[in-house]
Amino acid sequence: MPDISIIIPAYREGKAIFGVVEETRRVMDTTNLSYEILVVDDGSDDETAGEAQRAGARILIHPYNIGNGAAVKTGIRNAQGGILVTLDADGQHSPEDIPRLLDKMDTYDMAVGARGGNSRRSLLRTMANSLYNRFATYMCKRRIEDLTSGFRAIRTDIARRFVSLLPNTFSYPTTITMAVVRSGYSLVYVPIKTARRVGTSKIRPIRDGSRFFLIIVKVATLFSPMRVFLPVSVLMFLTGLGYGLFKIFFMGGQYGPTSAMLMTVSVVVFMVGLVSEQVAQLRFDGSESFREKNRDSGNNAPE
Repeated sequence: MPDISIIIPAYREGKAIFGVVEETRRVMDTTNLSYEILVVDDGSDDETAGEAQRAGARILIHPYNIGNGAAVKTGIRNAQGGILVTLDADGQHSPEDIPRLLDKMDTYDMAVGARGGNSRRSLLRTMANSLYNRFATYMCKRRIEDLTSGFRAIRTDIARRFVSLLPNTFSYPTTITMAVVRSGYSLVYVPIKTARRVGTSKIRPIRDGSRFFLIIVKVATLFSPMRVFLPVSVLMFLTGLGYGLFKIFFMGGQYGPTSAMLMTVSVVVFMVGLVSEQVAQLRFDGSESFREKNRDSGNNAPE
């Protein structure tokens, strides 16, 4: 069994994939680690699979285009190594940085390549990523330096624990980052510099940007619901109270049903958040107990 499984999701990357796989092999051959390179061809209609195979990668093929996240999930399910490394197939990520991520895996559960200011990306994506990072930092109660980076190393058992939560789209890094942090696993960021990709980007800022925000809220409600429900409840309560006082003191009217409704609904939202918090804790406790039983049954299995 290899020490490291390197997962490269690819869709119509026939021009870049050979170089990426070849460079990855060259870098990994300089280490003392056994490894495998899995290229998951997500239904490409070009020479992506053939070029990857010619470069020496193990190929997994989707019958049609399902999504970048789906390709990563296929790689996670089929990987044999104890540590997974994911990187893009378009040449943005330098395989030279893989050993830097792996060096952190003796101490941390996940290491993420954080793109610096000297990385090659558009101003719009830089501003959007900064906004995502701030929002995710609030949700996770921990500084998130690069929420959407697809270049990362993670322990295989942890990745498989969250594989069912990962979406089929480009927002899978968002989900796995928040799931790891909110579950109490350790995370470290390693500064990297990305190059300009080969070919055209498949990410659409408006469509995928709104999806990223929905993913952040979804994962937050799974692992820490009160971080979502409490601010909404407080805002509704203060709005109802403020509007009612404004009508009484400045408009000479009565408190009014609108204010009462907002304050009542705020209490309902708070109670829903409280119940969701308990459900999330029960879900986490149940999954921990399930893993403990599986570990014990494995240890007690006959030789």
